[in-house]
Amino acid sequence: MTSATRNHWLPTSRGRLAIREDGPQGGIPLVLLQRFRGTLDDWDPAFIQAIAAERRVIRFDSAGIGRSEGRVPDSIAGMAAVAAEVIVALGLPQADVLGWSLGGVVAQQLALDAPHLVRRLVVAGSSPGGITDGPQPHRRVPQVMTRGVNDAPDFLFLFYPETETAVAAGKASLARIAAQADIGPAVTAEAFMAQVKAISAWPGVLHRARELRLPMLVANGAHDVMLPAYRSYVLSQQAPDARLVLYPDAGHAFLFQEIEDFAAQLDLFLA
Repeated sequence: MTSATRNHWLPTSRGRLAIREDGPQGGIPLVLLQRFRGTLDDWDPAFIQAIAAERRVIRFDSAGIGRSEGRVPDSIAGMAAVAAEVIVALGLPQADVLGWSLGGVVAQQLALDAPHLVRRLVVAGSSPGGITDGPQPHRRVPQVMTRGVNDAPDFLFLFYPETETAVAAGKASLARIAAQADIGPAVTAEAFMAQVKAISAWPGVLHRARELRLPMLVANGAHDVMLPAYRSYVLSQQAPDARLVLYPDAGHAFLFQEIEDFAAQLDLFLA
Protein backbone atom coordinates (compact mmCIF):
# COMPACT_ATOMS: atom_id res chain seq x y z
CA MET A 1 0.00 0.00 0.00
CA THR A 2 1.33 3.42 -0.91
CA SER A 3 -0.17 6.88 -1.03
CA ALA A 4 2.53 8.45 -3.21
CA THR A 5 1.63 10.17 -6.48
CA ARG A 6 2.43 7.98 -9.46
CA ASN A 7 2.83 9.26 -13.04
CA HIS A 8 2.98 6.99 -16.06
CA TRP A 9 2.02 6.60 -19.70
CA LEU A 10 -0.78 4.33 -20.83
CA PRO A 11 -0.60 2.90 -24.36
CA THR A 12 -4.00 3.08 -26.09
CA SER A 13 -5.41 2.97 -29.60
CA ARG A 14 -5.37 6.80 -29.51
CA GLY A 15 -1.68 7.01 -28.60
CA ARG A 16 0.01 7.26 -25.21
CA LEU A 17 -2.10 8.96 -22.56
CA ALA A 18 -0.68 10.69 -19.48
CA ILE A 19 -1.96 9.10 -16.26
CA ARG A 20 -1.54 10.25 -12.67
CA GLU A 21 -2.55 8.15 -9.67
CA ASP A 22 -2.82 9.11 -6.02
CA GLY A 23 -3.78 7.28 -2.85
CA PRO A 24 -3.37 3.68 -1.73
CA GLN A 25 -3.47 0.79 -4.16
CA GLY A 26 -6.29 -1.72 -4.00
CA GLY A 27 -10.03 -1.46 -3.92
CA ILE A 28 -12.26 0.12 -6.53
CA PRO A 29 -10.55 3.29 -7.80
CA LEU A 30 -12.17 6.64 -8.48
CA VAL A 31 -11.55 7.86 -12.04
CA LEU A 32 -11.79 11.62 -12.62
CA LEU A 33 -13.01 13.18 -15.87
CA GLN A 34 -11.97 16.80 -16.35
CA ARG A 35 -13.77 19.99 -17.37
CA PHE A 36 -13.79 21.87 -20.69
CA ARG A 37 -10.23 23.04 -21.51
CA GLY A 38 -8.90 21.39 -18.36
CA THR A 39 -5.91 19.06 -17.98
CA LEU A 40 -4.89 16.70 -15.19
CA ASP A 41 -2.98 19.62 -13.64
CA ASP A 42 -6.17 21.68 -13.30
CA TRP A 43 -7.54 19.65 -10.39
CA ASP A 44 -7.00 21.48 -7.09
CA PRO A 45 -4.23 19.55 -5.29
CA ALA A 46 -5.99 20.05 -1.94
CA PHE A 47 -9.08 18.38 -3.39
CA ILE A 48 -7.01 15.47 -4.70
CA GLN A 49 -5.30 15.07 -1.33
CA ALA A 50 -8.65 14.96 0.45
CA ILE A 51 -10.36 12.42 -1.79
CA ALA A 52 -7.25 10.22 -2.19
CA ALA A 53 -6.59 9.86 1.53
CA GLU A 54 -8.08 6.35 1.63
CA ARG A 55 -8.70 5.41 -2.01
CA ARG A 56 -6.91 5.14 -5.33
CA VAL A 57 -7.70 8.17 -7.48
CA ILE A 58 -6.89 8.15 -11.19
CA ARG A 59 -6.83 11.24 -13.41
CA PHE A 60 -5.63 11.47 -16.98
CA ASP A 61 -5.26 13.74 -19.96
CA SER A 62 -7.67 12.41 -22.56
CA ALA A 63 -6.58 11.99 -26.17
CA GLY A 64 -5.16 15.23 -27.57
CA ILE A 65 -5.26 16.99 -24.18
CA GLY A 66 -2.28 18.27 -22.20
CA ARG A 67 0.61 15.80 -22.27
CA SER A 68 -1.33 13.05 -24.07
CA GLU A 69 -0.90 11.99 -27.67
CA GLY A 70 -3.66 11.65 -30.24
CA ARG A 71 -6.49 13.97 -31.24
CA VAL A 72 -9.51 15.11 -29.25
CA PRO A 73 -12.66 13.25 -30.37
CA ASP A 74 -15.24 15.62 -31.84
CA SER A 75 -18.13 13.83 -30.14
CA ILE A 76 -19.08 13.15 -26.53
CA ALA A 77 -19.47 9.46 -27.37
CA GLY A 78 -15.89 9.49 -28.66
CA MET A 79 -14.66 11.07 -25.42
CA ALA A 80 -16.58 8.46 -23.42
CA ALA A 81 -14.94 5.73 -25.53
CA VAL A 82 -11.51 7.08 -24.56
CA ALA A 83 -12.46 6.93 -20.87
CA ALA A 84 -13.74 3.38 -21.29
CA GLU A 85 -10.50 2.34 -22.98
CA VAL A 86 -8.49 3.85 -20.12
CA ILE A 87 -10.44 1.84 -17.54
CA VAL A 88 -10.00 -1.38 -19.53
CA ALA A 89 -6.30 -0.73 -20.33
CA LEU A 90 -5.60 -0.23 -16.62
CA GLY A 91 -6.95 -3.73 -16.02
CA LEU A 92 -9.94 -2.52 -13.98
CA PRO A 93 -13.09 -4.65 -14.10
CA GLN A 94 -15.00 -1.64 -12.74
CA ALA A 95 -14.38 1.88 -11.47
CA ASP A 96 -16.23 4.64 -9.71
CA VAL A 97 -16.33 7.73 -11.94
CA LEU A 98 -16.46 11.43 -11.03
CA GLY A 99 -17.01 13.83 -13.91
CA TRP A 100 -16.87 17.59 -13.46
CA SER A 101 -18.53 19.96 -15.96
CA LEU A 102 -17.74 18.57 -19.45
CA GLY A 103 -16.38 15.55 -17.58
CA GLY A 104 -19.84 15.06 -16.05
CA VAL A 105 -21.34 14.98 -19.54
CA VAL A 106 -18.76 12.41 -20.64
CA ALA A 107 -19.34 10.40 -17.45
CA GLN A 108 -23.08 10.12 -18.10
CA GLN A 109 -22.43 8.99 -21.67
CA LEU A 110 -19.85 6.48 -20.41
CA ALA A 111 -22.34 5.03 -17.91
CA LEU A 112 -24.86 4.54 -20.71
CA ASP A 113 -22.43 3.22 -23.32
CA ALA A 114 -20.37 0.95 -21.02
CA PRO A 115 -22.49 0.35 -17.89
CA HIS A 116 -20.47 -2.73 -16.95
CA LEU A 117 -17.42 -0.51 -16.30
CA VAL A 118 -19.02 2.01 -13.91
CA ARG A 119 -20.00 0.99 -10.38
CA ARG A 120 -21.04 4.40 -9.01
CA LEU A 121 -21.29 7.75 -10.77
CA VAL A 122 -20.67 11.28 -9.48
CA VAL A 123 -21.88 14.13 -11.73
CA ALA A 124 -20.44 17.43 -10.50
CA GLY A 125 -21.38 20.85 -11.88
CA SER A 126 -22.85 19.37 -15.04
CA SER A 127 -26.07 18.71 -16.96
CA PRO A 128 -27.87 15.88 -18.74
CA GLY A 129 -28.50 18.24 -21.67
CA GLY A 130 -31.85 18.79 -23.30
CA ILE A 131 -33.10 21.20 -20.60
CA THR A 132 -34.49 24.40 -22.08
CA ASP A 133 -36.55 25.70 -19.17
CA GLY A 134 -35.42 27.12 -15.85
CA PRO A 135 -32.47 29.43 -15.15
CA GLN A 136 -30.06 29.95 -18.02
CA PRO A 137 -26.27 30.48 -17.99
CA HIS A 138 -25.11 34.03 -17.32
CA ARG A 139 -25.06 36.02 -20.57
CA ARG A 140 -21.29 36.62 -20.22
CA VAL A 141 -20.40 32.93 -20.01
CA PRO A 142 -19.96 32.19 -23.76
CA GLN A 143 -17.72 35.24 -24.21
CA VAL A 144 -15.53 34.52 -21.17
CA MET A 145 -15.17 30.75 -21.53
CA THR A 146 -14.10 30.97 -25.19
CA ARG A 147 -11.31 33.52 -24.76
CA GLY A 148 -7.93 32.38 -26.03
CA VAL A 149 -6.52 32.41 -22.50
CA ASN A 150 -8.52 32.65 -19.29
CA ASP A 151 -6.97 34.62 -16.44
CA ALA A 152 -7.78 34.58 -12.72
CA PRO A 153 -10.69 37.08 -12.96
CA ASP A 154 -12.22 34.90 -15.70
CA PHE A 155 -12.05 31.80 -13.55
CA LEU A 156 -13.41 33.62 -10.52
CA PHE A 157 -16.40 34.78 -12.58
CA LEU A 158 -17.01 31.35 -14.12
CA PHE A 159 -16.43 29.23 -11.03
CA TYR A 160 -17.29 31.23 -7.89
CA PRO A 161 -20.09 33.54 -6.69
CA GLU A 162 -19.25 37.19 -6.07
CA THR A 163 -19.28 36.91 -2.28
CA GLU A 164 -16.33 37.62 -0.03
CA THR A 165 -16.12 34.03 1.21
CA ALA A 166 -16.43 32.43 -2.21
CA VAL A 167 -13.96 34.79 -3.90
CA ALA A 168 -11.40 34.20 -1.15
CA ALA A 169 -11.81 30.43 -1.56
CA GLY A 170 -11.51 30.77 -5.33
CA LYS A 171 -8.30 32.78 -5.12
CA ALA A 172 -6.82 30.23 -2.71
CA SER A 173 -7.73 27.34 -5.02
CA LEU A 174 -6.30 29.06 -8.11
CA ALA A 175 -3.08 29.75 -6.17
CA ARG A 176 -2.76 26.09 -5.19
CA ILE A 177 -3.25 24.97 -8.78
CA ALA A 178 -0.73 27.50 -10.12
CA ALA A 179 1.88 26.58 -7.48
CA GLN A 180 2.20 22.99 -8.66
CA ALA A 181 5.55 21.93 -10.08
CA ASP A 182 5.98 20.71 -13.66
CA ILE A 183 2.62 21.82 -15.04
CA GLY A 184 1.98 20.37 -18.47
CA PRO A 185 0.90 22.17 -21.65
CA ALA A 186 -2.46 23.90 -21.87
CA VAL A 187 -5.23 22.75 -24.20
CA THR A 188 -4.42 23.72 -27.78
CA ALA A 189 -6.66 25.71 -30.12
CA GLU A 190 -7.29 22.55 -32.16
CA ALA A 191 -8.33 20.61 -29.05
CA PHE A 192 -10.50 23.51 -27.92
CA MET A 193 -12.37 23.54 -31.22
CA ALA A 194 -12.91 19.77 -31.10
CA GLN A 195 -14.37 20.05 -27.60
CA VAL A 196 -16.68 22.87 -28.72
CA LYS A 197 -17.85 20.75 -31.68
CA ALA A 198 -18.52 17.77 -29.41
CA ILE A 199 -20.50 19.83 -26.91
CA SER A 200 -22.51 21.56 -29.65
CA ALA A 201 -23.46 18.27 -31.33
CA TRP A 202 -24.33 16.35 -28.15
CA PRO A 203 -28.07 15.59 -27.99
CA GLY A 204 -27.94 15.09 -24.24
CA VAL A 205 -29.07 12.08 -22.22
CA LEU A 206 -32.11 13.53 -20.47
CA HIS A 207 -34.36 11.30 -22.61
CA ARG A 208 -32.33 8.30 -21.36
CA ALA A 209 -31.82 9.37 -17.75
CA ARG A 210 -34.04 6.57 -16.44
CA GLU A 211 -31.56 4.10 -17.92
CA LEU A 212 -28.94 5.41 -15.47
CA ARG A 213 -29.89 2.85 -12.83
CA LEU A 214 -26.57 2.81 -11.03
CA PRO A 215 -26.14 4.75 -7.75
CA MET A 216 -25.52 8.42 -8.60
CA LEU A 217 -24.42 11.46 -6.64
CA VAL A 218 -25.36 14.71 -8.38
CA ALA A 219 -23.76 17.83 -6.90
CA ASN A 220 -23.35 21.50 -7.71
CA GLY A 221 -23.05 24.97 -6.31
CA ALA A 222 -26.39 26.74 -5.99
CA HIS A 223 -25.00 29.77 -7.88
CA ASP A 224 -23.37 28.07 -10.88
CA VAL A 225 -23.39 30.68 -13.68
CA MET A 226 -22.25 28.15 -16.30
CA LEU A 227 -24.52 25.15 -15.74
CA PRO A 228 -27.30 26.29 -13.40
CA ALA A 229 -28.06 24.04 -10.44
CA TYR A 230 -31.59 23.53 -11.77
CA ARG A 231 -30.10 21.16 -14.34
CA SER A 232 -28.54 19.08 -11.58
CA TYR A 233 -31.94 18.99 -9.88
CA VAL A 234 -33.66 17.77 -13.05
CA LEU A 235 -31.08 15.00 -13.51
CA SER A 236 -31.47 13.90 -9.89
CA GLN A 237 -35.24 13.69 -10.38
CA GLN A 238 -35.03 11.63 -13.56
CA ALA A 239 -32.30 9.12 -12.66
CA PRO A 240 -33.81 6.29 -10.56
CA ASP A 241 -31.09 6.07 -7.87
CA ALA A 242 -29.69 9.61 -7.63
CA ARG A 243 -29.15 11.84 -4.64
CA LEU A 244 -28.64 15.60 -4.92
CA VAL A 245 -26.25 17.83 -2.95
CA LEU A 246 -26.22 21.62 -3.47
CA TYR A 247 -23.84 24.07 -1.78
CA PRO A 248 -25.42 27.46 -0.96
CA ASP A 249 -22.53 29.97 -1.27
CA ALA A 250 -20.80 28.20 -4.14
CA GLY A 251 -20.74 27.91 -7.91
CA HIS A 252 -19.28 25.74 -10.65
CA ALA A 253 -16.10 24.93 -8.70
CA PHE A 254 -17.91 24.06 -5.46
CA LEU A 255 -15.74 20.93 -5.19
CA PHE A 256 -12.63 23.14 -4.75
CA GLN A 257 -14.42 25.52 -2.39
CA GLU A 258 -16.16 23.03 -0.08
CA ILE A 259 -13.41 20.43 -0.15
CA GLU A 260 -13.86 18.96 3.33
CA ASP A 261 -17.63 18.63 3.08
CA PHE A 262 -17.67 17.29 -0.47
CA ALA A 263 -14.90 14.78 0.29
CA ALA A 264 -17.03 13.54 3.20
CA GLN A 265 -20.04 13.25 0.87
CA LEU A 266 -17.91 11.20 -1.53
CA ASP A 267 -16.73 8.93 1.29
CA LEU A 268 -20.34 8.22 2.31
CA PHE A 269 -21.50 7.67 -1.24
CA LEU A 270 -18.60 5.48 -2.38
CA ALA A 271 -18.32 3.41 0.79
